[in-house]
Formats: sequence, C-alpha cells, structure tokens
Amino acid sequence: MQKQSSETLESAEQQAAAKKMMWILMVGILAPLFDTTITNVAIDTLVREFNTSVSTIQWVMTSYLLALGMVIPITGWAVERFGGKSMWIFSLCMFLLGSVLCSLAWNVESLIFFRTIQGIGGGLLMPIMQTLGVRAFGGQNMGKGMATVGLPALLGPILGPVLGGLIINHLNWRWIFLVNIPLCIVAIIMAWKGLPNEERRTRTLRLDLLGLMLLSPAIVLIICGLGEVSSNHGFGHVAVLVPVLAGLALLAVFVVYAFRKGSEALLDVRLFRVRSLAVSTILLFLSGLTTYGAMLLLPLYFQQVRGESVLISGLLLVPQGVGMLLTRSLAGKLTDQIGSRPVVLVGTMLTLLGTWPFTQLSADTSYYYLSAALIVRGAGLGAVFLPVMASAYIGLSSKQIPHASSTTRIMQQIGGAFGASVIAIILQINSVMPHDPTAVAVAFDHVFIWSIAFSALALIPATLLPRIKR
Repeated sequence: MQKQSSETLESAEQQAAAKKMMWILMVGILAPLFDTTITNVAIDTLVREFNTSVSTIQWVMTSYLLALGMVIPITGWAVERFGGKSMWIFSLCMFLLGSVLCSLAWNVESLIFFRTIQGIGGGLLMPIMQTLGVRAFGGQNMGKGMATVGLPALLGPILGPVLGGLIINHLNWRWIFLVNIPLCIVAIIMAWKGLPNEERRTRTLRLDLLGLMLLSPAIVLIICGLGEVSSNHGFGHVAVLVPVLAGLALLAVFVVYAFRKGSEALLDVRLFRVRSLAVSTILLFLSGLTTYGAMLLLPLYFQQVRGESVLISGLLLVPQGVGMLLTRSLAGKLTDQIGSRPVVLVGTMLTLLGTWPFTQLSADTSYYYLSAALIVRGAGLGAVFLPVMASAYIGLSSKQIPHASSTTRIMQQIGGAFGASVIAIILQINSVMPHDPTAVAVAFDHVFIWSIAFSALALIPATLLPRIKR
C-alpha cells in the first residue's frame, strides 16, 4: 500500500511538472502562430507599401515556408545533440532576430531574406514543443497532454486574424513583426528560468549530413512546386512539375537510404512499421490538407462575395476557433479513456456536418447560420487533431520521440501546402464570373464540395487507429 501511494504521488508530481513545462512552451509558440496568420492577411497592405505585385509579395510567405521545410528534419538530431531547453531558447532567439530584422526591412528583397531567418526559428519550435511535451508526460495521459500541446494551435486561428486586422487598420505595417518582440522576450525568460536542464548523454551524436542533403531539399522542392500551382493555373505546368517530381525523387532516395541506415538516419523511417504512427501521419496529411484549404477559402468568401474587410473577416472566423476550444479537453480525456479511433471518427463526422452548409452558399447567406456551422466544424477539427497526435507516439521509446515529432510536422506542412494548392486551383477553375457575387458564391459551393470529399477520405485510415487496451 505504501509503495502504491508513493507511485501515485510520483505520478502526480510528474504530471504537475509536465503541465508547468507545457505552459512555458505555449507562451513561446504563440509568436510564430500569430505571425503566420497576421502576415497572410497583410498581403494586400504589403503590396501597396512596397509598390510591387502580389506574386512578389507571396515570396514573403514562401521564403518562410521554405526555411521551415529546411530545418524541420534536423529537429530530432538537434534536440538529442544539444538538449531540448537549449534548442528551444535558440529557436526563440532566431525568431526574435528575424522579427526585428523584418520590421527594419527597407525593400521587399530584404523582407523576403529576413523572413527566412524567422522561418528557421519558427520551423524548429513546434516539433521541439511536441518532443518535450510527450517526454514530460512520460507516455501517460497522452490525450490530456496533446490537449495542452495543441492549445496554441487553436488560439492562432481565433486571435490571429483579429489581431492582424487591428494592426493593418490602425498601425504601420512594421507592427506586423514588432508585435512578436515582447512575446519572444517573455518566452525566453520563462524558458531560461522554468525549463529543466537535460542530461548530456548524447552530446557526441553526429548529424546525418547525407540524409539532410536529401530530405531538406526534397521538402523544399515539393512545397515550392505546390506553391506555384495557383499562379500557373494547374499542376501540369513545368514550374510545378519539375520541382515536385524532383522533390519526390529525392524523397524516395532518402527513404531507401534511411531504411538502410536505421536509427542513425536523420529520420528513422523504420518507425512507419508502427501502425499507430503510420496511420497518424496519413491523417495529419489529410488534416493539413482540409484545414489549410479552408483557411484559404473562408476569408476569401467573406471578402470577395460579401465585401467584408480584413478585420471583419477575421472576426467572422472566430466561431470555428471557439468550436475547437469546446472539444479540446473532452477529446483529450476521451482519448485516454476509450482510445483515439472512436474520437477521430466522430470528429470527422462533425467536420463534414459543419462544412456541408458551405456547399450551399449564396451572396446573402445568414452569418448566424454560418457561425453555427463554423462552431460545429471547429468542434470536429478539435476532436480530430489531438487524438491523432496522441496516437502518433504510442509504443515509441524516448529516443524515437524526436523522429516522430519531425515526421508528423513534415506531413502537416506538405499536406497544408498540397491542400492550399488544390483548393486554389479548383476555385480558379470554377470562378467564371469574378464580378458577379452570386456566380462567385456558386464557385465556392463547388470548392467546398471538394473539401468535404477530402475530409471524408480521413474516415478510411481513422478505422485503423488504436483502441484502448483494457
């Protein structure tokens, strides 16, 4: 009895320490999450400020994504080599430096270059947070742990568009980046004082340079190629096909190489033998596809069809974030109690139900009706993401967790890039009368039907997720 009480006390202390760590990490991750949303809604403002084209300003976003793709693969090695605390503080410092430099940019070329520095810091932060969070919870109560890890990702879509709209409407464009500075400084101080120091057991670990030269360019080429889909009106253009096919070829070579190298590879691809991780990565790809696609569609509908401002469009998206918050804790708790499979299946059905009203859009559809639909859709998305992330780490050792964190993040990024590209080209194909709000609304109807189809695909791999073992 005394031994059992001691174990219970130790477990409670571990959970308390894990929660404290996650709150510290959450403060740090807010800056890059807000930055991405704010910058996306500021495209038109930056076009006017720098007197350039939309395609040129698009590189302000693309350079950030490319830097993200370059550094995500080295996260696992970096955490093992230098320790999670050191890498977390380094990443925050890089993001802070990039934000300061972006606010001082004197032309569009300098802004594009400084965004790559931001991307280096931002690309490292999320997988490091996942790795530290999973290790802190020690494989117990992973549903609740992922609910904490995922909270900043839910706050970004809620507050980001609103904050971006306020900055654009009332302040100089440089405040798009200056707003990151206080957040980063507070996060660095909290991490320095509050995060535990780690043992130096793997400080001699060597970086897999050949794997890095294969995987990072592969991710960059795929994301870069997909980013050219909308501007070149389809997947068949040489500007799309060449980088995507080259990226896929490099990725195939890396998989063969990494399989032979085993656990010493940049990413241990043999982990895909673990069914929970393999299924989770597929679902994260589909989740990125549907989530990022809708992030493109919804503001465009409110602005192009309904004629709303950036700020109002941001406020109209808040109900989706509220829905995600409503199911966050419940989804985590149910995942620990009954397993991720039933939670993800129900969440996917809610997502489909909440998306269906957007296939019936008109030029005067009630905002109350759409807000209710967004709450349901958000509730579904919140019930899908957290259990899938928790399932990705089932059965993995502490040493394998950084590999899994990098893998899941890569799949989300590629899925998001693919989803945004597909949705953009479908919208272009259907937009035949751009000056007629009714015709444009019909075009959005057609695109949301495709979005539902992509979401429905998730039902197939969701049936392979693990159930709780009693």
